[in-house]
Amino acid sequence: MSFQPADNPDCADENGSVALRIAPHEKDLGEFTVRRVLPAPRRRMVGPFIFFDHMGPAEFPPGKGIQVRPHPHIGIATITYLFEGEIVHRDSLGYEQLIRPGAVNLMTAGRGIVHSERAGPDLDETSRLHGIQSWMALPDGKEEIDPEFRHYPSADLPEFTVDGVRLRLIIGKAFGHESPVATTAQMIYLSAELAAGRTLQLPAGNDELAVYVVSGECRIGNEVHPAGVMAVAASGQAPAVVATQDSLVMVIGGEHIGERHIWWNLVSSSRERIEQAKRDWTEGRFDSVPGDDEFIPLPD
Repeated sequence: MSFQPADNPDCADENGSVALRIAPHEKDLGEFTVRRVLPAPRRRMVGPFIFFDHMGPAEFPPGKGIQVRPHPHIGIATITYLFEGEIVHRDSLGYEQLIRPGAVNLMTAGRGIVHSERAGPDLDETSRLHGIQSWMALPDGKEEIDPEFRHYPSADLPEFTVDGVRLRLIIGKAFGHESPVATTAQMIYLSAELAAGRTLQLPAGNDELAVYVVSGECRIGNEVHPAGVMAVAASGQAPAVVATQDSLVMVIGGEHIGERHIWWNLVSSSRERIEQAKRDWTEGRFDSVPGDDEFIPLPD
C-alpha cells in the first residue's frame, strides 16, 4: 500500500510496563479510511515494524473497492493480513495472488519492487474489507537483497490456545510454536482473541514489543486501552493484556535494527539511496507490473 506522511497523532507517556500510547491518525484513501499507527512522531518503529495501518472495516457497494495503483518499494518486507474481504496482489516479478482472511502475502522489496492492490472477484457485489497492512524494515546487510514474493495459506499458520486465549502466530516463535513465514530479522507478529476477563501474558525475549487493540478494550500495564490504540511496552518489558471486553489484538515486535529513513513508500538506512529510488521511479527504471498499466506518480 502507498504511504503518505501522517499528521501528528496523540501520543502520551504512561507509567509501568507501557512506555507509550499511540492514537492513530485517520487517513482518507478515497474509497475507505485507514488508521495509521506507525510511523508516529514519537515512535517511528517497533522492532523491525516501521509501518502499521489498520484498514477499515469498510463496506463497498457493487463496482467499488480498493484500487491501489502500481507503486514502488525498497528496503522493506510487507505483509497484508485480512480479517474480512479479498485483495488481488500483482507485482513486477509477475505474481498475481488473491489474499483472503487468515492468509499471508509476504512481499520482500529489497533493492526494488513494484506492486498494486486491487479489489478481488467480489467487486460486482456488496463487499467488506478489514485488515492490517504492515511493513518491516530489512536489517543491515539485507536491505538490497533480491525482491521476492511468497503466499502462505491460512491453514499453514499455527493456531492454538494459551490460558483460554485463541492465538494465531503470523511471524516468528512464541509459546512453543513457530510460523513458517520467512523472515530476515528476529520478530514476532501474532493475533489474539480474548474473551472478557481473559489474560494473555506476552512472551518475553523481544527487544521491543507493542499491542494494538483492533476491537474491544484491554488493560495493558496501568491503563485501559480502547480499540484503535497501540500500547508500546517499555524496553525489555512483556506486559500482560487483560480483556475488559471481548477483544481482538495484534502483537508486534522483535529486534531493534537501527535507524531507518522513510519517504513515501521508500525505506532505507541511507537518505542517498532513497533519493536514487525517487529518480529511478520518475525516470522509469523500475520494472512494471504485468497486466496493470497504471501507476502512482512520485508525490510533490
